[in-house]
Order: sequence, then structure tokens, then C-alpha cells
Amino acid sequence: MALNARRHDRRRNRTVALPHRQLVEAELPIDRLADNGAGVDAAYETIRSELLLDGQARLNLATFVSTWMPPLGERLMAETADKNMIDKDEYPQTAEIEARCVNILADLWSSPEHEQATGCSTTGSSEAAMLAGMALKWRWRERMRAAGRPTDRPNLVMGSNVQVCWEKFCRYWEVEPRLVPMEGETFHLTPERAAAACDENTIGVVAILGSTFDGSYEPVREIARALDDLEERTGIHVPMHVDAASGGFVAPFLEPELEWDFRVARVQSINASGHKYGLVYPGVGWAVWRDHAALPEELVFRVNYLGGNMPTFALNFSRPGSEVVAQYFMFMSLGRDGYTETMRRLRQIAMHLADQVEELGPYRLISRGDQLPVFAFALAPEVRNYTVFDVSDRLREGGWLVPAYTFPENRQDLSVLRIVVRSGMHMDMADNLLAQLRRQTQRLQALTSPLPAPDVATATAFAH
Repeated sequence: MALNARRHDRRRNRTVALPHRQLVEAELPIDRLADNGAGVDAAYETIRSELLLDGQARLNLATFVSTWMPPLGERLMAETADKNMIDKDEYPQTAEIEARCVNILADLWSSPEHEQATGCSTTGSSEAAMLAGMALKWRWRERMRAAGRPTDRPNLVMGSNVQVCWEKFCRYWEVEPRLVPMEGETFHLTPERAAAACDENTIGVVAILGSTFDGSYEPVREIARALDDLEERTGIHVPMHVDAASGGFVAPFLEPELEWDFRVARVQSINASGHKYGLVYPGVGWAVWRDHAALPEELVFRVNYLGGNMPTFALNFSRPGSEVVAQYFMFMSLGRDGYTETMRRLRQIAMHLADQVEELGPYRLISRGDQLPVFAFALAPEVRNYTVFDVSDRLREGGWLVPAYTFPENRQDLSVLRIVVRSGMHMDMADNLLAQLRRQTQRLQALTSPLPAPDVATATAFAH
């Protein structure tokens, strides 16, 4: 049974409006194939009508994933959807475009081998994280075997604010996850606590450049220095991976002086999501290693590429080349100046929203949108009659999807709302959102008694 399957015992009759105002009535079972197809027109109209029940993607402030692209980018994706990314012999130019994108990112992230970078496209940051984690584990295992030590108890150190893909990696590849919990008003990994969690079985430390909980950057350079000190004192070598799912396409343009990438010698690999602030529709991600030596050779498979060898390293096999082509389209069309201006504008909108939310009165900011164009806010302690989940529900009435969620272990007492500002959002939309929030907040503030407590387990979900 599919994980998200719903049981339907009934069969429905559907009446579908076709072109030229024809009406066709057909019995369309939901959970099995119909004996006779409805035809392309009826199928299109039926499915299109059903999808109207979805939320409006542009008003979805829960997701980091791109919900807008230039029309020509959409057109190019449609024209290349039939290209299989894995068939590098058959589609050599698509393979070449992938290699160009890897080199562009390696240059953007200060790789010493950016002209012949080691990296690949993936279906998203989750797959990229799996690949980077595998490389860390393999290299750790090589070091341990060379030292004559056991290799049966690897662990990975990270903050409890990591995306769930890292917990999946640890479970799938039998690595102990050492999740450093949040503490007080510190909502991400700190240098001292990262180093304290490491030992000789630590395959690496994951630092997050752009936490999904509040949009903040973890101090990559400072964590690396703490690990330098650990190695000097104990001889334990711990490499780093940077999960830059969102920040990898923001920090290089807005904070080029921030040292979080391969300028930090301990950073061995970086992942990012092209379908987040890379400005491409889902799903494309990227994994890039510092150099050829950072990726164990036994993890790389080689396929024949026009008489030579094309190295490939991925968990997935067949997938469309359209997202990779779209990434190159965005790189080519925007350039460094275009990405810089886009990210500057998004951050400006996020900080404008944060400032206005703070002025409303009953809210306190957890972050301000001054790193990622993302911020979180909670209710002031004196607010008793409603919760952030009630605010989220009422914003949904106006079409705005703003998630409410609790923070992880050690700060599960903290419930917040989070707003992600993405490409396609402009200042007029932001002001419309503020007007909705102001109106709904006034109504909630006017309550004379508390609303029923929400069921947090079924309340608005936290969307990464």
C-alpha cells in the first residue's frame, strides 16, 4: 500500500465539461483503472478541476521550493522533459550542461578545483546529503582501517535543527546520529557543543547554512576552528559538510565575505537545492566536493561517454534532464548581478515583513530575515486566548499558507510561525499579507476567552 494512500470504497460518476460545450458523463473509479478511458480532454478537465482545490503556490509561504520561474524557463523545461539525465551517451550536451553547472557552483563556493570540479546533480538536497554522508563514512572507514581500529560504530554530529534527510541518512547507512539539542535562545549548532559531541568514531560534523526553523546560518568557520582545536589536543580528525540547501544560493551573493564554503579547509563537501534559492522548479539539487580526493573512488561508477569515461555518483537512475537545463538557464539569464539583485530584493521584503510583524504588538521575532530571506515569530508570553496555530488557520482563510510548528527537543515549548520569501513575491503581495495578518490578529485579540487548545499533531504542518 502506498504510504499516503487513502481508502475509497465508493465509485463516483463525474460530469466533465469538454471543448465545444459537450457534456460527457462517465463512471471514473478512483482506486482502479476504468474499463474505458475518458479520453485526453475529459481527463485533463477533470484533473485540472480537482487541482483547483490545492492551495495557491505563490501564496504558499511554508515551502522553500520555487513556485515561480520565467515563462521561457518553463518552456525550456517542457521542451527537455523527455531527456533522461542518466543517458549521457544519448544526451551528451545535457551531460555537458550538468558539468558546467557543477563548475559554476564550485567556483561560487571557492573550490580549489573549480575548473574541473567534483560534483553532480541530484533530485534535491536530500539525495545530495545522502551522497555527501556516504563519502564521509567511507573516508572515515579508510582512516580507521589504516589505524587498525574498529569501524562498526560511526556517528555523525549535527544540530537538532537539521532537515529530516540527515536522520534518514543515519538510519539507512547505520550511523549514530548525534543530535545536539537547542538550548535557550540558541537555535542551532555552536562551536563548543559541536566539538564536545565528537570522538574518534565521528565521520563528520554537518553545519547548516540556513536553518529551516528560523533561517539563521550556523557559524561554519567557528565550528571548524573548534574542530581544529580538538584535533590539536586529541589527534582526532573530524571533517565537515555544509548543508547549504538554501544558503548556498544566497550567501555568495549577499555576503561574499562570509567564510562558510571551501575557503574553510575542513569543509569537504557542500550541498544545495537548485529548486530553492537556485530559482528552479523542483526537483534539482547539487553536491560538490572540495576536490577529487574528497570523494572516495569506490563510490564512483563510470559510464561510457562518447568513447571515454563519464564518472557518475547518484542514488537515483532515470530522471528528466529538464531541471538541470533549467538551472543552467537561470545561471545564464541572471548571471552574478541578477542573482545578487534577486536575493537582495527577497531579503528586503523579508526584513520589511519582520519589522511590520514586530510592530503589530502580540508577536515577538525569533529571527529577522537578515540571513536567509526567512523569519520566524512567536506570540508574546502574555497572549493567552489563542495560539500561533489559530493565526495560521485564519491566514489560510485568505489563501495565505503560513506554517505553525513547535521547535525540536529542549525547546518544544516554543511554537512559532515562519514566513519564507521566495522569487515571485513582491512588496505589494507582502503588504497584502500584512493587511490580512493585521485584520486576523485584531479579531483574535478581541476574544474574551481562550479558544479550544489545538491538536498540535494535526495542526498546520512544518514544511521544509
